[in-house]
Amino acid sequence: MSEPSASAPVRPAAVLILAAGEGKRMKSATPKVLHTLCGRSMLGHVVAAARELSPERLVVVVGHGRGQVSAHLAEIDAEAQPVVQEVQHGTGHAVRIATEAIAAQGAIDGTVVVTYGDTPLLTAGTLDALVTVHQEAGNAVTVLTANVPDPTGYGRIVRRDGAVERIVEQKDASPQQAAIREINSGVYAFDAKLLAEGLSRLTSANAQGEEYLTDVLGILAEDGHRVGALTVADHHEILGANDRAQLAELRRIFNARLTGHWMREGVTIVDPATTWIDVQVRLEPDTVVLPNTQLCGETRIAAGAQVGPNCTLTATIVGAGARVTNATTEGAVIGESATVGPYTYLRPGTRLGRKAKAGGFVEMKNAVVGDGSKVPHLSYVGDAQIGEGCNIGAGTITANYDGVNKHRTEIGDHVFVGTDTVLIAPAQVADGAYVAAGSAITKPVPAGALAVARGQQRNIDGWVERKWPGTNAAQAARAAASREGTADAENGAVASGDAGK
Repeated sequence: MSEPSASAPVRPAAVLILAAGEGKRMKSATPKVLHTLCGRSMLGHVVAAARELSPERLVVVVGHGRGQVSAHLAEIDAEAQPVVQEVQHGTGHAVRIATEAIAAQGAIDGTVVVTYGDTPLLTAGTLDALVTVHQEAGNAVTVLTANVPDPTGYGRIVRRDGAVERIVEQKDASPQQAAIREINSGVYAFDAKLLAEGLSRLTSANAQGEEYLTDVLGILAEDGHRVGALTVADHHEILGANDRAQLAELRRIFNARLTGHWMREGVTIVDPATTWIDVQVRLEPDTVVLPNTQLCGETRIAAGAQVGPNCTLTATIVGAGARVTNATTEGAVIGESATVGPYTYLRPGTRLGRKAKAGGFVEMKNAVVGDGSKVPHLSYVGDAQIGEGCNIGAGTITANYDGVNKHRTEIGDHVFVGTDTVLIAPAQVADGAYVAAGSAITKPVPAGALAVARGQQRNIDGWVERKWPGTNAAQAARAAASREGTADAENGAVASGDAGK
């Protein structure tokens, strides 16, 4: 492999993610950065984007809810280092704590990227472009900016002769500065040594009484160092979420990004506005997704499959050419050309073979259904193995639970189970056997046998009129008996006349 050119950007020495804020406006026991969108926490999105830069160190500054945030960080990126900001004294204070923690492990030399844990729309591509611009221009610091329709609440970018002079926070801005629409995203690329120098000179002499990281830019500019900027093309990338309404808007934007990506990859999404897709989902070309469908977790849908309308698939694999409609599935595998629905619930461990069917109002759990087998209607199949080419009649139940333990039902190939059957596990029905409708099976059924397990019918004449005299049912029964008596008499007379001839 060839060596990189001298001008090629190198990976950052560190990426610092600030995630110590309380997030009071979320009004939640869950720390703000752990609220989710499109299958991943806000912090998870930021960590994933940062990892694509291949930084030497990835540090997350935690504070409020540090236990939950640190535990989550260990799950999603075990190599990321949490650093605790005991008291939140501003962004400058947070970065200083983080850089001191890194420096304790060894000198920092190179580019340090600073970003936030509640900006999940920021892409790895934008972060990479920021690092590239920063290194190629030889800047002391490069700030990511955006031109927004409403800059209220953001720090304003103050320029002189086109260059960034400083950043003024909303509460400290003059009327003229408040009118500026170019805002600070809070994302920076710093020269590590100059960052340390600037942080050492910060004060809290401002409206908030905090150490502003933005003041480092002014310090470096006053010292004659180069302060650059990269303006992001899509200002939505820098949006954060301070309450649930803002989080819902970020979720909508991110989902539009995902649905747009998959449509450009050859997937038909009939109504993107009602289709929700997690970042872990993978779709092959010529998949069709119908309205009101949610695809969650590690869901995979193969070419030519159709899902929807009104489906929620979680961690589900759908084979090529399969059809899933009005269904909820979790941890299921749906085979090639299989059909599921409507109003079907496939629970974890369910596996449908090629051209198998789980039909209307069917629930399955930990069940394997062989190629070409059908469970068409109104059935519960739990902890079961069904072979190939079987037909399981409407209303069939595998009674898998005895009140203490679960037991399995094993059904062979080409078995026919009649309607309204209960298979009391552990149950075995061998190849080619038939089970009569209405049976309660408690013993093994041999290959090719017919199993009948139901009580003999007994009719008690006149019971209704004796038990409930005068009711509509009794009157209807009496009238029917009268009609039958008249018909019997007429038939008898005809028979007698015929005999006389």
